Order: sequence, then structure tokens, then C-alpha cells
Amino acid sequence: MADKRNDKPAQRLSKLEEANEQGFIGEKVDPTPNEAYTVAGVTSGKATPETDDKAAAKADEAAGV
Repeated sequence: MADKRNDKPAQRLSKLEEANEQGFIGEKVDPTPNEAYTVAGVTSGKATPETDDKAAAKADEAAGV
């Protein structure tokens, strides 16, 4: 009979891997400051990966693409 206490680390690892796959934890992929995505940031012309080639290259590099 398996010791249930020994199953808990495996269960936690499984949950951790599942959360990581969904993107809930891990490294931040897009280095663009959040302010660039606000109304004030957009109307002032702050760069985002969607609007600027250099910002897109930085986001791709951070994502390992």
C-alpha cells in the first residue's frame, strides 16, 4: 500500500507544472512596461510590440523566439 504522504509532492509538482503551462507563473515574457498599454501610453506613442519593431524584437528575444 502506498503511503499517501509520499503522493503529495508528486501532486504538488503536477499542479505546479499545470499552472506553469497555463502561464500563471514563470518568467515575464513581454518586457514592455504596462503603462505602454494604457490610454495615456497609447496616446503618447509609447512603444509596444504590436506597434514598434524594436519592442517586438525585445519581446521575441524574451520569449526565446
